[in-house]
Amino acid sequence: MIDGELKTVARFREPLGARILAGMLNENGIPAAVFGENSSYTSLNYIDEIEVKVNEDDYDEAMKLIHAVQSANLEEDTEE
Repeated sequence: MIDGELKTVARFREPLGARILAGMLNENGIPAAVFGENSSYTSLNYIDEIEVKVNEDDYDEAMKLIHAVQSANLEEDTEE
């Protein structure tokens, strides 16, 4: 559950990427939520960034998972 002090783990200009990241974190046991989806007009999201936030206590674990996924994706790209 998201509660208490929150920390931002990522910022996006479009909501889809934020939702995908929050879903991945949630599926791995780290409660995450998307903040700042202010409009269905995506051009307005360039004014205010969309943020994915987690509980402060989960921040380090969330960042490790994000970096592990990014590293795995980079390795896959270089193998092709």
